[in-house]
Amino acid sequence: MATAQHEAAGAAAGVSEIDGLSWMKIRDSSGVPLADYQFATNHGGPLNAGATILWAILGLEFIGYMTIVTTAIWLIGYALSFRWLDMFGSALRGVADALTGQIATPMMLVTAAAIGAFFVAWFIVRGYTAKATMQVVTMVGVAILGPVFLADPLEDVLSSHGLLAQGRDLGISVAAGLNGNNNPNPTQLVSTMQGDLADSFARRPLQVWNFGHVVDERPSCRSAWSAGVMSGDDDRIKNGMRACGDSAAHAKADNPTMGQVGTGLMLLVCAGVLLVFAAYLAIKVIKAALDTLYHAFMSIFGFAAGGFVYGPTQTFLVRNLVDSFVAAARMTAFTIFLGVYVLFLGNLFRQAQGQVMAVIVIAGAAEIVAISQLKRLSRSLDSGNEWIANRFALAIQGGQARSSSSGGTALGMGTSSSAGSKGSSGIVTTLAALNTVNSSPITAWLAGGVGNPLNPLARGRRKVDATNIHVAPMRQQSHTWNQLGRDSWREIVTRADKFGDISTELGVASALKRLEDSRTPSTQLPAALLSAGASQKFVSDAMRAASTQKSTMSQNPYGFAPLQKAVAAARAVENYAGDDAHMAYAAQAAVSADSFARHSTEPAPGAVLDHHFIRTVEQHWDSDTGLRAAITPDQWNSVGRDTRWAIGNKVAKMHRDAAMTYYSTPSDLNRARLMASVRRVSNLDHLEPNGGLDPWDP
Repeated sequence: MATAQHEAAGAAAGVSEIDGLSWMKIRDSSGVPLADYQFATNHGGPLNAGATILWAILGLEFIGYMTIVTTAIWLIGYALSFRWLDMFGSALRGVADALTGQIATPMMLVTAAAIGAFFVAWFIVRGYTAKATMQVVTMVGVAILGPVFLADPLEDVLSSHGLLAQGRDLGISVAAGLNGNNNPNPTQLVSTMQGDLADSFARRPLQVWNFGHVVDERPSCRSAWSAGVMSGDDDRIKNGMRACGDSAAHAKADNPTMGQVGTGLMLLVCAGVLLVFAAYLAIKVIKAALDTLYHAFMSIFGFAAGGFVYGPTQTFLVRNLVDSFVAAARMTAFTIFLGVYVLFLGNLFRQAQGQVMAVIVIAGAAEIVAISQLKRLSRSLDSGNEWIANRFALAIQGGQARSSSSGGTALGMGTSSSAGSKGSSGIVTTLAALNTVNSSPITAWLAGGVGNPLNPLARGRRKVDATNIHVAPMRQQSHTWNQLGRDSWREIVTRADKFGDISTELGVASALKRLEDSRTPSTQLPAALLSAGASQKFVSDAMRAASTQKSTMSQNPYGFAPLQKAVAAARAVENYAGDDAHMAYAAQAAVSADSFARHSTEPAPGAVLDHHFIRTVEQHWDSDTGLRAAITPDQWNSVGRDTRWAIGNKVAKMHRDAAMTYYSTPSDLNRARLMASVRRVSNLDHLEPNGGLDPWDP
């Protein structure tokens, strides 16, 4: 009656409807098309510009909301109705028949059967009687079922009584049973399901948005609103609310507010979530059907030839057949899922007793959860499909397969992990592949020479690297020679004056130290020293002494580098006492000791020192055992750093004096005093962190 009334009204006068939605033919439970819905409010006018602006904003929100909701409901019904399959059913049947005629020929059948018979003979010769028997049974089964399938390969997919349609009908029947319908009609139930969704997501929310509450709670107002909407006159809708006794609804419609704009925005968000859910469900349903079509086409090759040949080709046929049956289970599961969801929403709105906005927000959250649950259900069905196909293939192959904890993997099924955990590691596998592509040099060349182009700031890093590659060598060479030619020679001579003339071993060692501190390349050190006036022998001896110091110094990462260099240089004096370059070693020890003293921090002026602690250390610093017995690591840690620095600075200066004395007077007594200073420094140097803070720690 509602449909006839709407068509009669439309014929008599132009009914206001959303033209882009009318072709979907979505109606609510009262038979009112969603394309005819209107937002009845005050349009304002020249003297009421505020109402006009609100009317325009609310109108835009209303059009957007109705478009999204209607599209979502249509998607769900369209996917379950299978009308989309009729659009290309005839074309697909023609392609399948043509493919069958080209492949399923007597020559192909005889050839495949001969290859299959060879495997039977091979198994018998090798003593695999069970496998030979299973191969014969499989070949006979393929020969019997093949003609039936090849007569109409797409029968189970496209026919109204095929596996997909039966799975859909079973799901709808279960969903109808949950809703209390004991005699369901699948065709009518799809429309009923769409009507329930229209009531829950379009009719009731629109009434709350427009009038502040659900006017359908009064039967007279329900009829008045439906009649007003189908007439296409929003004034008739408002007058109908007043006539049915709902003055609050009439007042709300005549006085729009900014609160209704906010309500519209919230409804748009909830409608967007509904659209995502509907699109995801529709894609899953359509994909299940299209996957079945694909496997039906692939089964043509299996029944025509591949099913007779032992191994992966038989597994390929089994996977295609299993997927066709599992597709029906998918369709049943998806339909039941949708039916339970619609039932849940219907009960939720009925229990709300007019609190539609709160329920629709909760429904949006439920839809987000439903999407994730639908993904999980789909992954479970995929895993089950692989497992069933693997078990059937194992049975056909006689159970001989690669062993695994899950019972084995049939030939042609891939790795065992792909059958059960394909979804769990998909993200990790994708990220690993993306990282491989990102780090490939081919990708760098394709990206215009940018290494790792997907990394943040990759192009900026390329510019910096290019600058360093092209400019740094020139800058280093300019610094080395130009700066050395103008300034560094003067600084070398100045340093040499402090320790002696450049013609002495000490002057050469000092100049070498200064050049190293200036980061002069090691290959240029001899030339720089010779250019400064040093003799060939002094330069050679100084380079040898410096090399010995570097190779023998401690590599402890917790040590104090100037101390380690001073100790290594002083020990080289002892080890090379009779060497021809002995004075070069003594000069190296003196220069290193001076650097050690300069880098040893002095206590702050006016700092309070623990003199008792200092005297205790001085009494035992010549004995490693005695010092460790007298001063514990906790005492080193607890004493003030100025006290420790006072000890370290004093010892460093004493070591510098001993090294300079030995260089000036290289006697056995002075060498013994230098070695005693080395032992003293070594006793105070804590090589491990658990020894506590030493005199040179910050």
